[in-house]
Amino acid sequence: MKSPLIYPAAALSAASLAWTTWSLTDLLGTGLIGITVAAGADIIWASVIVAEARGLRVAGRGWVVPTIGWAALLAVAAFLAWHGIDRDSAAMAAAGPLLPLGAKVVWALALADMRDPAALTDDERHALASLERGMRFEEARHRIEMRRREMNAELLLTEVSTDFDIELTRQERTRELQRRRPPALTAIEPPAHPAQPTIEPPAQAPESTGSPTPTALVSEQVAAPEPPVRPAPSTVPAKGHGFGFTAAPSPQSAQKAQAVARVAALLAQDPGLTSGQVAEHLQVSPATAKRYLREARRSA
Repeated sequence: MKSPLIYPAAALSAASLAWTTWSLTDLLGTGLIGITVAAGADIIWASVIVAEARGLRVAGRGWVVPTIGWAALLAVAAFLAWHGIDRDSAAMAAAGPLLPLGAKVVWALALADMRDPAALTDDERHALASLERGMRFEEARHRIEMRRREMNAELLLTEVSTDFDIELTRQERTRELQRRRPPALTAIEPPAHPAQPTIEPPAQAPESTGSPTPTALVSEQVAAPEPPVRPAPSTVPAKGHGFGFTAAPSPQSAQKAQAVARVAALLAQDPGLTSGQVAEHLQVSPATAKRYLREARRSA
Protein backbone atom coordinates (compact mmCIF):
# COMPACT_ATOMS: atom_id res chain seq x y z
CA MET A 1 0.00 0.00 0.00
CA LYS A 2 1.50 3.30 -1.10
CA SER A 3 1.38 6.30 1.27
CA PRO A 4 1.39 10.00 0.23
CA LEU A 5 3.90 10.65 3.00
CA ILE A 6 6.60 9.03 0.90
CA TYR A 7 7.09 12.19 -1.17
CA PRO A 8 7.83 14.61 1.70
CA ALA A 9 9.94 11.93 3.37
CA ALA A 10 11.98 11.50 0.19
CA ALA A 11 12.40 15.31 -0.19
CA LEU A 12 13.54 15.69 3.41
CA SER A 13 15.94 12.77 2.97
CA ALA A 14 17.53 14.40 -0.11
CA ALA A 15 17.92 17.75 1.70
CA SER A 16 19.30 15.99 4.76
CA LEU A 17 21.87 14.10 2.65
CA ALA A 18 23.04 17.31 1.00
CA TRP A 19 23.28 19.24 4.26
CA THR A 20 24.98 16.39 6.10
CA THR A 21 27.54 15.90 3.32
CA TRP A 22 28.50 19.60 3.24
CA SER A 23 28.58 19.94 7.03
CA LEU A 24 30.80 16.91 7.62
CA THR A 25 33.13 17.86 4.76
CA ASP A 26 33.48 21.40 6.14
CA LEU A 27 33.90 20.09 9.68
CA LEU A 28 36.68 17.72 8.72
CA GLY A 29 38.49 20.33 6.62
CA THR A 30 40.10 17.73 4.37
CA GLY A 31 38.67 18.89 1.11
CA LEU A 32 36.95 16.57 -1.31
CA ILE A 33 38.19 13.45 0.44
CA GLY A 34 35.90 14.27 3.34
CA ILE A 35 32.94 13.55 1.08
CA THR A 36 33.59 9.82 1.61
CA VAL A 37 32.95 10.13 5.34
CA ALA A 38 29.81 12.17 4.78
CA ALA A 39 28.55 9.76 2.13
CA GLY A 40 29.23 6.85 4.48
CA ALA A 41 27.11 8.38 7.22
CA ASP A 42 24.31 9.06 4.74
CA ILE A 43 24.46 5.48 3.40
CA ILE A 44 24.21 4.05 6.93
CA TRP A 45 21.20 6.23 7.74
CA ALA A 46 19.41 5.32 4.44
CA SER A 47 20.13 1.59 4.88
CA VAL A 48 18.54 1.61 8.31
CA ILE A 49 15.42 3.26 6.84
CA VAL A 50 15.15 0.48 4.19
CA ALA A 51 15.68 -2.24 6.82
CA GLU A 52 12.88 -0.82 8.94
CA ALA A 53 10.58 -0.71 5.92
CA ARG A 54 11.21 -4.40 5.23
CA GLY A 55 10.65 -5.42 8.86
CA LEU A 56 14.12 -6.92 9.22
CA ARG A 57 14.97 -8.74 12.45
CA VAL A 58 18.39 -9.40 13.93
CA ALA A 59 18.68 -12.64 15.93
CA GLY A 60 14.88 -12.85 15.98
CA ARG A 61 14.51 -9.47 17.66
CA GLY A 62 12.63 -6.65 15.95
CA TRP A 63 13.90 -3.79 18.14
CA VAL A 64 17.51 -4.07 17.03
CA VAL A 65 17.11 -2.32 13.64
CA PRO A 66 15.12 0.69 14.94
CA THR A 67 17.66 1.11 17.75
CA ILE A 68 20.51 1.19 15.25
CA GLY A 69 18.59 3.72 13.16
CA TRP A 70 18.02 6.10 16.03
CA ALA A 71 21.65 5.71 17.21
CA ALA A 72 22.91 6.60 13.72
CA LEU A 73 20.53 9.54 13.52
CA LEU A 74 21.70 10.89 16.88
CA ALA A 75 25.33 10.57 15.79
CA VAL A 76 24.65 12.54 12.58
CA ALA A 77 22.70 15.20 14.54
CA ALA A 78 25.60 15.53 16.99
CA PHE A 79 28.07 16.12 14.15
CA LEU A 80 25.79 18.72 12.62
CA ALA A 81 25.48 20.53 15.96
CA TRP A 82 29.25 20.36 16.39
CA HIS A 83 29.66 21.94 12.95
CA GLY A 84 27.43 24.87 13.94
CA ILE A 85 29.35 25.37 17.18
CA ASP A 86 32.63 25.22 15.26
CA ARG A 87 31.36 27.96 12.96
CA ASP A 88 30.27 30.01 15.98
CA SER A 89 26.74 29.91 14.65
CA ALA A 90 24.00 29.04 17.12
CA ALA A 91 21.43 28.94 14.31
CA MET A 92 23.42 26.28 12.39
CA ALA A 93 23.95 24.31 15.57
CA ALA A 94 20.21 24.32 16.32
CA ALA A 95 18.71 24.06 12.82
CA GLY A 96 21.24 21.71 11.30
CA PRO A 97 20.06 18.52 13.09
CA LEU A 98 16.43 19.28 12.23
CA LEU A 99 16.72 17.96 8.68
CA PRO A 100 17.79 14.39 9.55
CA LEU A 101 15.49 14.30 12.58
CA GLY A 102 12.53 15.51 10.48
CA ALA A 103 13.30 13.02 7.72
CA LYS A 104 13.46 10.18 10.27
CA VAL A 105 10.08 11.15 11.78
CA VAL A 106 8.37 11.50 8.40
CA TRP A 107 9.77 8.15 7.27
CA ALA A 108 8.43 6.50 10.43
CA LEU A 109 4.98 7.96 9.71
CA ALA A 110 5.13 6.89 6.06
CA LEU A 111 6.11 3.30 6.95
CA ALA A 112 3.29 3.08 9.50
CA ASP A 113 0.83 4.40 6.91
CA MET A 114 2.01 1.88 4.31
CA ARG A 115 1.17 -1.10 6.51
CA ASP A 116 -2.21 -2.75 5.96
CA PRO A 117 -4.22 -2.86 9.22
CA ALA A 118 -5.59 -6.29 8.28
CA ALA A 119 -2.15 -7.64 7.43
CA LEU A 120 -0.16 -9.82 9.75
CA THR A 121 2.21 -8.17 12.13
CA ASP A 122 5.92 -8.80 12.06
CA ASP A 123 5.70 -11.11 15.07
CA GLU A 124 2.91 -13.14 13.49
CA ARG A 125 4.73 -13.44 10.18
CA HIS A 126 7.86 -14.58 11.96
CA ALA A 127 5.83 -17.11 13.97
CA LEU A 128 4.41 -18.52 10.73
CA ALA A 129 7.88 -18.54 9.22
CA SER A 130 9.10 -20.52 12.22
CA LEU A 131 6.32 -23.07 11.72
CA GLU A 132 7.12 -23.34 8.02
CA ARG A 133 10.76 -23.86 8.85
CA GLY A 134 9.81 -26.62 11.30
CA MET A 135 7.68 -28.33 8.65
CA ARG A 136 10.54 -28.25 6.17
CA PHE A 137 12.79 -29.78 8.80
CA GLU A 138 10.27 -32.56 9.48
CA GLU A 139 9.88 -33.25 5.76
CA ALA A 140 13.63 -33.49 5.30
CA ARG A 141 13.97 -35.79 8.31
CA HIS A 142 11.08 -37.94 7.03
CA ARG A 143 12.76 -38.31 3.64
CA ILE A 144 16.01 -39.36 5.27
CA GLU A 145 14.18 -41.84 7.53
CA MET A 146 12.37 -43.36 4.55
CA ARG A 147 15.66 -43.71 2.68
CA ARG A 148 17.14 -45.51 5.68
CA ARG A 149 14.15 -47.87 5.87
CA GLU A 150 14.35 -48.58 2.16
CA MET A 151 18.03 -49.46 2.55
CA ASN A 152 17.25 -51.81 5.45
CA ALA A 153 14.42 -53.42 3.47
CA GLU A 154 16.67 -53.95 0.45
CA LEU A 155 19.31 -55.52 2.68
CA LEU A 156 16.73 -57.85 4.29
CA LEU A 157 15.32 -58.88 0.90
CA THR A 158 18.83 -59.58 -0.37
CA GLU A 159 19.59 -61.80 2.65
CA VAL A 160 16.28 -63.68 2.27
CA SER A 161 16.91 -64.20 -1.44
CA THR A 162 20.41 -65.50 -0.75
CA ASP A 163 19.14 -67.92 1.93
CA PHE A 164 16.44 -69.11 -0.47
CA ASP A 165 18.97 -69.78 -3.25
CA ILE A 166 21.22 -71.67 -0.83
CA GLU A 167 18.34 -73.84 0.44
CA LEU A 168 17.11 -74.51 -3.10
CA THR A 169 20.61 -75.55 -4.22
CA ARG A 170 20.96 -77.82 -1.18
CA GLN A 171 17.66 -79.57 -1.92
CA GLU A 172 18.60 -80.05 -5.58
CA ARG A 173 21.97 -81.53 -4.62
CA THR A 174 20.27 -83.83 -2.09
CA ARG A 175 17.84 -85.10 -4.73
CA GLU A 176 20.71 -85.62 -7.16
CA LEU A 177 22.65 -87.65 -4.59
CA GLN A 178 19.59 -89.77 -3.83
CA ARG A 179 19.05 -90.36 -7.53
CA ARG A 180 22.65 -91.48 -8.07
CA ARG A 181 22.81 -93.66 -4.93
CA PRO A 182 22.67 -97.41 -5.77
CA PRO A 183 19.61 -99.24 -4.50
CA ALA A 184 20.10 -100.99 -1.17
CA LEU A 185 19.67 -104.80 -1.18
CA THR A 186 17.78 -106.00 1.87
CA ALA A 187 18.57 -109.49 3.21
CA ILE A 188 15.71 -111.99 3.31
CA GLU A 189 15.25 -113.22 6.86
CA PRO A 190 14.32 -116.88 7.44
CA PRO A 191 10.81 -117.64 8.70
CA ALA A 192 10.30 -117.76 12.44
CA HIS A 193 8.60 -121.19 12.44
CA PRO A 194 10.85 -124.31 12.51
CA ALA A 195 11.56 -126.10 9.27
CA GLN A 196 9.87 -129.42 8.51
CA PRO A 197 12.02 -132.43 9.17
CA THR A 198 13.42 -134.18 6.15
CA ILE A 199 13.51 -137.96 6.01
CA GLU A 200 16.54 -139.43 4.32
CA PRO A 201 16.46 -142.95 2.90
CA PRO A 202 18.14 -145.49 5.14
CA ALA A 203 21.67 -146.35 4.23
CA GLN A 204 22.39 -149.94 3.32
CA ALA A 205 24.45 -151.69 5.93
CA PRO A 206 27.67 -153.34 4.70
CA GLU A 207 27.63 -157.10 4.41
CA SER A 208 29.39 -158.95 7.17
CA THR A 209 29.94 -162.55 8.09
CA GLY A 210 28.59 -162.09 11.62
CA SER A 211 25.06 -161.83 12.78
CA PRO A 212 23.16 -159.03 11.22
CA THR A 213 22.70 -155.96 13.37
CA PRO A 214 19.81 -153.75 12.42
CA THR A 215 20.59 -150.07 12.00
CA ALA A 216 18.38 -147.53 13.67
CA LEU A 217 16.80 -144.92 11.45
CA VAL A 218 17.59 -141.45 12.73
CA SER A 219 15.52 -138.50 11.66
CA GLU A 220 17.55 -135.34 11.37
CA GLN A 221 15.64 -132.32 12.50
CA VAL A 222 16.51 -128.68 12.21
CA ALA A 223 17.00 -127.27 15.68
CA ALA A 224 14.60 -124.52 16.64
CA PRO A 225 15.93 -121.29 18.17
CA GLU A 226 14.89 -122.50 21.61
CA PRO A 227 14.34 -126.27 21.54
CA PRO A 228 12.12 -127.77 24.26
CA VAL A 229 13.70 -129.96 26.84
CA ARG A 230 12.98 -133.60 26.17
CA PRO A 231 13.79 -136.58 28.40
CA ALA A 232 17.02 -138.30 27.61
CA PRO A 233 16.49 -141.40 25.46
CA SER A 234 16.93 -144.68 27.25
CA THR A 235 19.33 -147.27 25.92
CA VAL A 236 17.18 -150.10 27.30
CA PRO A 237 15.03 -151.57 24.59
CA ALA A 238 11.36 -151.07 25.13
CA LYS A 239 9.03 -153.86 25.92
CA GLY A 240 7.92 -155.78 22.85
CA HIS A 241 11.00 -154.76 20.88
CA GLY A 242 13.54 -157.45 21.47
CA PHE A 243 15.23 -157.23 18.15
CA GLY A 244 18.34 -155.34 19.42
CA PHE A 245 17.49 -151.77 18.15
CA THR A 246 19.07 -148.89 20.25
CA ALA A 247 17.84 -145.25 20.37
CA ALA A 248 20.56 -142.75 19.33
CA PRO A 249 20.80 -139.36 21.20
CA SER A 250 19.06 -136.48 19.38
CA PRO A 251 20.82 -133.18 18.34
CA GLN A 252 18.65 -131.31 20.83
CA SER A 253 20.00 -133.39 23.70
CA ALA A 254 23.58 -132.80 22.58
CA GLN A 255 22.95 -129.05 22.28
CA LYS A 256 21.41 -128.98 25.77
CA ALA A 257 24.33 -130.90 27.23
CA GLN A 258 26.81 -128.46 25.67
CA ALA A 259 24.81 -125.51 27.02
CA VAL A 260 24.69 -126.98 30.52
CA ALA A 261 28.44 -127.64 30.37
CA ARG A 262 29.08 -124.01 29.38
CA VAL A 263 26.87 -122.81 32.23
CA ALA A 264 28.73 -125.08 34.64
CA ALA A 265 32.03 -123.60 33.48
CA LEU A 266 30.68 -120.07 33.98
CA LEU A 267 29.32 -121.10 37.38
CA ALA A 268 32.72 -122.40 38.39
CA GLN A 269 34.26 -119.02 37.49
CA ASP A 270 31.48 -116.97 39.13
CA PRO A 271 29.44 -118.71 41.87
CA GLY A 272 27.03 -115.73 41.93
CA LEU A 273 26.06 -116.22 38.29
CA THR A 274 22.49 -115.20 37.47
CA SER A 275 20.03 -116.35 34.83
CA GLY A 276 20.19 -112.93 33.12
CA GLN A 277 23.95 -113.35 32.57
CA VAL A 278 23.39 -116.88 31.28
CA ALA A 279 20.74 -115.63 28.86
CA GLU A 280 23.13 -112.93 27.66
CA HIS A 281 26.05 -115.37 27.14
CA LEU A 282 24.06 -118.15 25.46
CA GLN A 283 21.55 -115.91 23.62
CA VAL A 284 18.56 -117.85 24.97
CA SER A 285 15.33 -116.90 26.66
CA PRO A 286 15.26 -116.17 30.41
CA ALA A 287 13.22 -119.33 31.13
CA THR A 288 15.73 -121.52 29.27
CA ALA A 289 18.60 -119.76 31.05
CA LYS A 290 17.04 -120.48 34.44
CA ARG A 291 16.61 -124.17 33.50
CA TYR A 292 20.23 -124.45 32.32
CA LEU A 293 21.48 -122.75 35.50
CA ARG A 294 19.41 -125.03 37.72
CA GLU A 295 20.68 -128.17 36.00
CA ALA A 296 24.27 -126.91 36.12
CA ARG A 297 23.99 -126.35 39.89
CA ARG A 298 22.53 -129.84 40.33
CA SER A 299 25.37 -131.46 38.43
CA ALA A 300 28.00 -129.42 40.33
